[in-house]
Amino acid sequence: MADRLDQPRVRGRSLLPRVQFEADASGRLSESIARFLGTPRFIFWLTAFCVVWLVWNTWGPADLRFDRADVGFTALTLMLSLQASYAAPLILLAQNRQADRDRVSAEQDRQRAERNLADTEFLAREMASLRIAMSEVATRDFVRSELRNLLEELQTGSDDDEDGERVRRGADRQP
Repeated sequence: MADRLDQPRVRGRSLLPRVQFEADASGRLSESIARFLGTPRFIFWLTAFCVVWLVWNTWGPADLRFDRADVGFTALTLMLSLQASYAAPLILLAQNRQADRDRVSAEQDRQRAERNLADTEFLAREMASLRIAMSEVATRDFVRSELRNLLEELQTGSDDDEDGERVRRGADRQP
């Protein structure tokens, strides 16, 4: 009987156990290695290793030398090439992860800027509506000026008679 193409294939059991890694574990490991490769400590230890290698294979006991100088320290060259061939992909993987983080951070910054712009526009509209409303409300300065005007009128001698009409002192007096 033929397998159905619209159904996933069931995997059979294998003799070796399947190793399950956390999805981000290799990325974190590569970042930590790349971070170490970019430190002065790594450069120091790599330089010390190369110096010890060169000194041993140049001036060490002849029967214990394993990489001859007359063939250009072939083993050292191969080891450094191997280290570089592993370091380059790890550094690229770390850069890709950093680019992903930068992309997420930029998106969050863009969203935050949009919210700030919306908040600023809302506050500007609210301030405009308050200014419009304040033009219809008697402000403290307006009330003070009106009271000052009334006080000046009272001091200059205007009175109200019983009928509510204003009469100036001495203006309407009959002799």
